[in-house]
Amino acid sequence: MLHESTLRVLRDSPWNLFQIPFWLSNGKAKLKQNLSQLVDFDPKLLPYNIELLKWLKQEKAKGRQLILCTASDQSIALIIAEYLGIFDDVMASDGVINLEGKHKAQALKERFGENKFDYVGNSNADLKVWNYANNAIVVNAKNSLIKKVQVICNITQIFPPKTKSINVWRRVLRVHQWLKNLLLFVPMLAAHQLLDIHSWQVLAFAFFSFSLCASSVYIANDLLDLDSDRQHPRKRNRPFAAGLVPAWMGVVLAPILFILSLGLGFLVNTSFLFWLVFYFILTCTYSWWLKRLIIIDCLTLALLYTLRIVAGAAAAGNILSFWLLAFSIFIFLSLAFVKRYAELELQLLSGKEKVHGRGYYTSDAPLIQNLGITSGYSSVVVLAFYLNSDAVINLYRTPEFIWGAVPIMLFWVSRMWMQAHRGKMNDDPLVFAVKDKASLLAGVALCVVLGIGTVGWPW
Repeated sequence: MLHESTLRVLRDSPWNLFQIPFWLSNGKAKLKQNLSQLVDFDPKLLPYNIELLKWLKQEKAKGRQLILCTASDQSIALIIAEYLGIFDDVMASDGVINLEGKHKAQALKERFGENKFDYVGNSNADLKVWNYANNAIVVNAKNSLIKKVQVICNITQIFPPKTKSINVWRRVLRVHQWLKNLLLFVPMLAAHQLLDIHSWQVLAFAFFSFSLCASSVYIANDLLDLDSDRQHPRKRNRPFAAGLVPAWMGVVLAPILFILSLGLGFLVNTSFLFWLVFYFILTCTYSWWLKRLIIIDCLTLALLYTLRIVAGAAAAGNILSFWLLAFSIFIFLSLAFVKRYAELELQLLSGKEKVHGRGYYTSDAPLIQNLGITSGYSSVVVLAFYLNSDAVINLYRTPEFIWGAVPIMLFWVSRMWMQAHRGKMNDDPLVFAVKDKASLLAGVALCVVLGIGTVGWPW
C-alpha cells in the first residue's frame, strides 16, 4: 500500500513528491501517514490473496481471533479491515511508530505474550515477529525465506507465490504491442528501398529501441492506471493490476528499459534519437494528463502512431511526403476512435455511465463511432488523391494497378468498424488486425496490388 499510495500521489499531485524527503526525515511512519492523507482508494479493487482469505475465514469460523497487524498506516488498514469484515481488531502504523519488524514483534509480544500467537507473514522483516510466535503461516515467500523461518518457528501453513512465468513478463512488457513498431519500416518500403541492406540493419536497431521505449511507457502507464485497470473487465487481469507482479518491480524495470532504449537509439543516429525522446515525452504526457481529455486523447494516439513512421524515416534517411503523413494521421485517428469506441461499448454493457480515468460518458459512443468512420474514409480519400498525383506515375511502373488499394482500404476500414460495433474489438486495433483473417487477407491483397504496380504486370 505504501508503493501504491506513492504512485497515486505521483499521478494525481506529483508536486507533493518533493515533500517525501522531509516526511521521511521524521520517520517512515510519518511518511505513510502523510501519503495516506493524500490518496483515496477503493478496498474492493485491491488484488487480495483469495486462498489466504479463504483460509482465514475458515479459522474465523473455528472461533479464532484475527488481528490485522500491518505496517501500513492505520487509516488504510481500518478501511481494508472494514471491507473484509473478518478481523476483530487492527494494529497498524500510527504516524509515530512504523509497525514493522522489531516494532511489530514487540507490540504483539506485549499484547499476547511470547509464543501465544500465530503469525501470517511474507517478508524478511517478519522474521523478528516469527521469533516470538507460536506458529508461522508463510505467504508468497521464496524458498530461502521459508528455510529461515523453519529455523526459528514451526510452520503450519504455506501459501506459495504465483509463478512469474515467461508469459507474465511478456504481458508486463506488452511484447504483442511491439507489432506497432513495424510502422518504422513504412517509409523505407514506400521509397522502394527493399534491397538496401544498410536501411534494414539500421531499422532493426530502431525497432528494438522503440520497442523497449514503448515497454517502459506501458509499464509506467499500468502503474499509474491501477485503479482504472482494476475496474475494467479485461485490463484487471494485467500483471500489476492483478498483483501478479509487485509495483516496485515496475518502478525499477521502467527506467532500465528506457536507458537501454536510448543506448540502441544512439547507435542509429541523432535524428532518430530526437524523435524517440519526443515520443517518450509525449507518451508520458498522455499517461499523466492527455488521456483524460476527450478527443485530445485520440488525436494524441494518432500522433503517437504517426511518430513511428516519422522516426523510421529519420532512421533510414528517407524524406517523408505530405501524402504519407496526411494518410497516416487520418487512418490512425480512425483506429484511435475504434479503440475508444470499443472501450465505451464494453463499459456500457457493464452498466456504467462514465469511464473511470477518462473524460468520456458511455452515451458518447455513437458520436465517437461517427468521428472514427469519417476519419477512416478521409484517409482513403487522401490515398485516392495521392494515387492521382505525379509521384505515383514516376514511382510505379504500372500505376493503374495501384488504384486497387482504394477498395481494399475501404473494405478494411469498414470491417474494423463493423467488428467494433459487434463488440469483437478486444485488442488494440492493430494487434486485432494481425489476428483477424480478413484483415490479413486484405493486407496480402494490398501487397499484391502494390507489387504489381511496382514491377509491372508479369505477362
